[in-house]
Amino acid sequence: MITQKIIPMSMVPFFTLVKKEVKRFMKVIVQTVVSPIVSSFLYLLVFGVSLGNSVTLKSGVPYLAFLIPGLMVMGLINNAFQNSSSSIVTSKFSGDLEDIRVAPVTHNQIIWAMGFGGIIRGGMVALITGIVGSLFHLMQRGELLLITHPFWTLYFVITGGLIFAFCGIFVAFLAKTFDQLSAFSTFILLPLTYLGGVFISVENLHPVWQTISHFNPLFYLINGFRFSVLGVSDVDLTTSVIVTLIAVGITYSMAQIALKKGSFNRW
Repeated sequence: MITQKIIPMSMVPFFTLVKKEVKRFMKVIVQTVVSPIVSSFLYLLVFGVSLGNSVTLKSGVPYLAFLIPGLMVMGLINNAFQNSSSSIVTSKFSGDLEDIRVAPVTHNQIIWAMGFGGIIRGGMVALITGIVGSLFHLMQRGELLLITHPFWTLYFVITGGLIFAFCGIFVAFLAKTFDQLSAFSTFILLPLTYLGGVFISVENLHPVWQTISHFNPLFYLINGFRFSVLGVSDVDLTTSVIVTLIAVGITYSMAQIALKKGSFNRW
């Protein structure tokens, strides 16, 4: 009775699915959270510490400080995508999606529950990566790396997590094999991440690649997030906000289409 007073009955399926998503990735926390953090630690050690002094940025920001927000976004989007896509793939293989289809839960609740699950998992990885990176910054520069604009940091964590969680839903429903799912990460998500400015400012790239990067939605997400942390960016904040909002709408529509037309059957 207490739960019913706090949470409307119409929202119970949504919160149940969110809880299910969180429990699912927490059961294998070494694989879902610890492993990407170890990868970020190695990136910080090799690029930020070992090579950081040899990299000069036009903005004047130390390379280690520049790298940390990029790695946080990379952890956020990769894990948001993997959370929703792996959840659907696993459920498709086991037949659980057929049960969800006949359960009293709407498509919107399924999509948003997986979206919030992606935000939670990706946000955890981004947060811990930021803490580790700040400790590296303390050891190298003598001061902690603090967030300049916390509100915008939260905004880009939410929008970035939703974009790639929704994208994970779309790809997972359309994929017919595990190879097709991994191919998206390898041939689409990874190049977009690197060309989005995770490791280097696009100002340091050839003009051709600079132009191409401006058609990459990840470029605006990464730079918006970097502005929220450092106060500097390769692109105007307003543009980043508009592009990310549009991307949320587009990927949400893609997830809706995939959920309505995608196969619920086992492979």
